[in-house]
Amino acid sequence: MRQGLSKGLYVRGKKCQKSLWLHKFQPERKDKVSEQQQAVFGPGTAVGELACDLFPGGVMVPYEGLRVQEQIAMTQQAMQDGQETIYEASFEYDGIFVKVDILHKHEGVWDIYEVKGSTSVKSVHKDDVAVQLYVLCGAGVKIGKVYLAHLNNKYVRNGAIAIDQLFSIADLSDLAKEKQDEVSSSVAELRKMLASDMPEVKIGPQCSKPYACDFHGHCWQQVPENSVFKLNGRGIDAFDYYHRGMQRLDDLPLNKLNRSQRMQVECYLAKDEHIDSKKITKYLEELWYPLVHLDFETFMAPVPLFDKSRPYQQMPFQYSIHIQLERDGPIEHREYLAVPGIDPRPELIAGLLREIPEEACVLTYNMTFEKGRLKELARDFPAESEALNGIVQRVRDLIIPFRKRFAYRWQQEGSSSIKKVLPAFVPELSYQGMPIANGGMAMAAYHLMCAEGDAERLSEIRKNLLAYCKLDTEAMVLLLEKLNDMAVART
Repeated sequence: MRQGLSKGLYVRGKKCQKSLWLHKFQPERKDKVSEQQQAVFGPGTAVGELACDLFPGGVMVPYEGLRVQEQIAMTQQAMQDGQETIYEASFEYDGIFVKVDILHKHEGVWDIYEVKGSTSVKSVHKDDVAVQLYVLCGAGVKIGKVYLAHLNNKYVRNGAIAIDQLFSIADLSDLAKEKQDEVSSSVAELRKMLASDMPEVKIGPQCSKPYACDFHGHCWQQVPENSVFKLNGRGIDAFDYYHRGMQRLDDLPLNKLNRSQRMQVECYLAKDEHIDSKKITKYLEELWYPLVHLDFETFMAPVPLFDKSRPYQQMPFQYSIHIQLERDGPIEHREYLAVPGIDPRPELIAGLLREIPEEACVLTYNMTFEKGRLKELARDFPAESEALNGIVQRVRDLIIPFRKRFAYRWQQEGSSSIKKVLPAFVPELSYQGMPIANGGMAMAAYHLMCAEGDAERLSEIRKNLLAYCKLDTEAMVLLLEKLNDMAVART
């Protein structure tokens, strides 16, 4: 049906009507999903499967291989047969089709359980459960409670997954009931929109919040390369400027910008740089030798894979280290990449403690991340906590002179990310064109590596991961050399 809806389409339309219209009538305009992105989706499917164990022994209404009406008929039959728990229970009312993750009979009425892989209740979930209540009540089902089951990020795995501890259950019954009039009016509004031409919806925060729209590339294709959205920092509404015609950095009123933003725009317009050699020199004086450049790569899994881990915990599976024992001395490279399917942390910890000299200055890029991982390793492996916390105390941050704009070049586009800083200061070296070019891709590659059965393909993934992580610390070595050059050359 042209105006047929589902709970997913309803939620999409509430977020952005244009996105719903495009999904219905021009789906070919969606952004392509990469192999790496697909790999991230895999672990998420385990959440829904595990949630069924909250109420074991139910009947599943499959989606694949059955038409909508067959799914609805199978659900009705299960209810008539006295089943107390139905997974993916299917209903239709007012032209809206929904599948309820878990429908459980309790004291003569049915409770709705929506399962999410998040660790909290989000705004979008409220629309999700509200439309389910609307359809099931309309279809004549007597509903007791409406719940959202989400992951408990305080849960620590110890042996087999404890389902009752893995999930937290939030009662959204009152909220879902309060939103019933809103659902009715929103459905009518969406149907009216779908019966007409594509709606005019300006780009805005909805393009990326609470999640990225899959039509982003289509809707943003007219945004210029040097757009106002490249302006870094807080205090301005980039969408407001854009829709008022100030779409490029060239258009912005400099007197409305803060010092950092003004520097970004002025350097961009003049294709210039800003170097404060005195502050760079002072920063460098706080470093010492032996000096170790350290970088981690991590993965996250909604359902913890190993003991002593939590949902979505950042689990380090790889490191790269460049070690320089003395100033102007030779630099050696060391690395570690876990074997798929095992807890990488014990071997990774052993490698860190073996490779990093005692009392060494440990240089990272954006130290909050590496320090966070080291503290978690110390927490989860108390036998090594003293040594790991000792490393934490010696961590210093290479991002500081770039974040504080002691050294800034227009090519950075206002960013202090190493992905922008490196090509700005070391143009012969870049992440561009690498098979793995950022942390998100590295995380996806880990999941691909764990699922890969072909030895040749596995070897290729490992080679790409090692090359990417090595470049991170190699980049730090070269950027530190550049800072030393700037400090010496301009004092």
